[in-house]
Amino acid sequence: MLLSVAVAVLLLCVQCLHGSALPAVSSYEFTAYRMQQYNMAQQKHGCRGAIVVAEARSADEPSLTRRCVIMKVSDFTTERYFEAQRQNAAAVLILLPKNISGISHDTLQSFMVSESEALQKETLMPVYVAPEDEQLLYMYEEVKQAAATRTSSIFVRGNRCNRIYACVVWRMDELSKIISQGVWLSYGADSNGSGVTILLELARLFQKLYSSSSTRPQYHLMFSLTGGGKYNFQGTKRWIEENLDHAESSLLHDNVAFVLCLDTLANGDELYMHVSRPPKPDTPMHSFIQHLEEVVSSRFPWVKVGLVHKKINLVESTVAWEHERYSLRRILGFTLSHLEDPKSELRGSILDTMSQVDFRKLKRNGIIIAEALAWYMYNLSDKGSPKDVQVFKGQLVGSGLFCLLSFLTSIPRATQLLDKEPSHILLVNSLEHEFKRYLQQVYRHTFRQDKRDPDITFFDQMNQPVVMYRVKPAAFDLFLGGCIAAYLGIVYYGIQNFGFLYTKLKAAVKSKQQ
Repeated sequence: MLLSVAVAVLLLCVQCLHGSALPAVSSYEFTAYRMQQYNMAQQKHGCRGAIVVAEARSADEPSLTRRCVIMKVSDFTTERYFEAQRQNAAAVLILLPKNISGISHDTLQSFMVSESEALQKETLMPVYVAPEDEQLLYMYEEVKQAAATRTSSIFVRGNRCNRIYACVVWRMDELSKIISQGVWLSYGADSNGSGVTILLELARLFQKLYSSSSTRPQYHLMFSLTGGGKYNFQGTKRWIEENLDHAESSLLHDNVAFVLCLDTLANGDELYMHVSRPPKPDTPMHSFIQHLEEVVSSRFPWVKVGLVHKKINLVESTVAWEHERYSLRRILGFTLSHLEDPKSELRGSILDTMSQVDFRKLKRNGIIIAEALAWYMYNLSDKGSPKDVQVFKGQLVGSGLFCLLSFLTSIPRATQLLDKEPSHILLVNSLEHEFKRYLQQVYRHTFRQDKRDPDITFFDQMNQPVVMYRVKPAAFDLFLGGCIAAYLGIVYYGIQNFGFLYTKLKAAVKSKQQ
């Protein structure tokens, strides 16, 4: 009877340890994207680690040492990230939702701030981002359930080595304007897909005016689309150097009225003009700003227009806005953006997708820039034209902006991808073709870094397969070890006392026969 009770209790314990509150597959493989890793201006950014072999834990757990911390967007905060670093967590895995529009504004802002701070400093802890799917969410709940009941565990393994290489041959084609946690998740809709979209629309609109000698203004327009925007505007820097230092004749040597840079224009009811020095009266830049303010006040009075003056700090190795590259070479320029702070977390976030774009405001900002530029080039104010005159009335269509921006955000546009994948090469070729439709002289410039002293070094292994396993906790191993030890103890006791047991068994058999 006692033996039967012991066997029943043993089977019950085994069943409790074996059971799980959530049914799921025993293993699941998915693709995860590692945080950006690069060296620039003798500073290291991003995570250096890539290998993950650890038990999964949720961010709420008190002990994260040698554990892979799984977080949702709502879980990822600066405090929790640095706490995982302090406890020497094995890795951090962030689950990115498919529908970002369903996330609250406060949660988005909190994530972007944490994301920006995490990327500023180097860390050995691998940080991965994976798009959510049904099975990943299932296992996320399993991790939280297992942490509470200790009945099972999720084990995470990503065993590909972190192969490091210096990107000494760097193509600087066009429009890489994003830097975020995941290279393969960098779509950059507002920053700076919106600026590229308005630039293409300006080329289309002004082509109609320049096609006829009767409507051709006295100014020449030059459009420039450069790469490496978030890497200290390396494309702009190299292009200016080539045209000012190495070219015998260049448009930059002539009388340049001003350079207008477009950056992050698909949101907000503000329009800031960022300058390195306040424009002097009776200068072309001051005149353009006046025309822009007149267009806003006459057609969009609710839009706030402001002038942000920021001096260039020559001690710093990086610049905040693209126009500062021109200002360093004594070429007047300014940047238009709905952002007041150049360090805004929106300028480098994986959450900067199409769902965060307001196409009505993108179209409005495009109209403001196009009309202000036309008013300046035709000098309509001095000619006594009414302030409500529209040069491009009805010609800027929202559907065209939507198609252009959708095309730009159809694939990630990180710099190190633009000359590797066929889809990225097609993107660059399509943009060149789009310019050739409206402009007479279109050139593509490819710059290569100095092999001995590269400006920027990229690191490989930005995406790799990761496997999650459902395994038993350490308590199960201890229990199983105890059962095996008890079994071996019983066998050992039987062998050592075999004679005594045999005598007892023989006596018992004889008593039954009598």
